[in-house]
Amino acid sequence: MPKTNSTPSFDPAAAFAAFKMPTFDVDALVALQRRNIEAFSTIQKMAADSVKVLTTRQAEIARGAVDEYVAAVGEFYNAKDPKVGVAKQVAYTKSAVASSVAGAQELTEMAVKANAEVFDVLTKHVVEGLDEVGSFTKKA
Repeated sequence: MPKTNSTPSFDPAAAFAAFKMPTFDVDALVALQRRNIEAFSTIQKMAADSVKVLTTRQAEIARGAVDEYVAAVGEFYNAKDPKVGVAKQVAYTKSAVASSVAGAQELTEMAVKANAEVFDVLTKHVVEGLDEVGSFTKKA
């Protein structure tokens, strides 16, 4: 008796033809990546500019503090009466502490504002990108 093949024939192409796989819109992906690069370049420039402004202001504050200190030291040593010298030191110390706190607060506010601006741009870009991701597939 001849042997018959009891295994049914299987055609993978026919089996998967019923499943319509969406094609990928490569042009949309490339455009999104281009916009990602542009956005990150903008963000990087904003961050670099912010750092430059912060460091410049920090140097100005430090320069002012050093100038005040040099002037105060001259007054301390030129005081004829030790009580006057001590009173000047106390007054200078109070002023220096207040100036330091004010400078630190100013720098902190500048940094917070700069960070908020950068994160606003980043958040806007991410939201726009996520809205676009769904359009990457073309209906088959």
